Amino acid sequence: MSSLGQAAQTFAKTLYRNGGGQDVILGAIPTEGFLWCHIQWDDESGVAWLRNQSGLYSDIVEALLAPDTRPRCTVYKMENGNGVFINLRGVNLNDGADPEDMISIRIWVEADRVISVWKRRLRAVADIVEGIERGQGPLSPDDLIAKLALRLADRAEPIVATLNETVDRMEEDILSNIPGREFRAELADLRRTAIVLRRFMFPQRDALSTLAIEDLEWLSERGRTRLLEATDRITRLSEELDAIRDRAGVVQDQVVEARGEAMNRSIL
Repeated sequence: MSSLGQAAQTFAKTLYRNGGGQDVILGAIPTEGFLWCHIQWDDESGVAWLRNQSGLYSDIVEALLAPDTRPRCTVYKMENGNGVFINLRGVNLNDGADPEDMISIRIWVEADRVISVWKRRLRAVADIVEGIERGQGPLSPDDLIAKLALRLADRAEPIVATLNETVDRMEEDILSNIPGREFRAELADLRRTAIVLRRFMFPQRDALSTLAIEDLEWLSERGRTRLLEATDRITRLSEELDAIRDRAGVVQDQVVEARGEAMNRSIL
């Protein structure tokens, strides 16, 4: 089965400190490394394990299974150490989908286990599964979260770059006096995409920065540094989206002005 296909369903893996891993059953207790349980939101057997056998508090389970979520990070004090619930979002790169229809992944992290839940396929997860198959997977729970956050940023960057290129083209067309009537629908779509993507970028930045500064026994300095790197990249993407939205507004004003001038000339 391909990595992308495998990452579209419930699975569990023991991940080793050398970057490799192997498939196991949900709830397996690894003798080395750590456990990653990834659950499809509507998989009855996976959800039953999560509710009845995972050992998580009911409010954590409900957070993992919530139908609608926004990026956030919450630390829980558990009997066997601290754990973290973190919700992240990624651009939608599934066939026929709009990138701004973002996909949520809810994650529980503790010293020797990560549990993640999604409703729809997220390419960043498939990237990590492929890395495990190459022996380049996460080395620890905090490394898994950092890798995922960085892959989410990697997947978003081409979308933001395309929006930038679209605004560049529109600005050049306006300066070249190319009629801008056809820009109206495209401008509306571009601004909407930038606004929706930005709406989730800043909370995602805050969730990752919150995790990076928490005093957790299993959060290594390497993991902390990589989480801060992901935070910086998401901040830059958010700032670019702000600039795209503002530039699109300027182009819109220029289009309206050009149309007004054209109408005045036709009247005269």
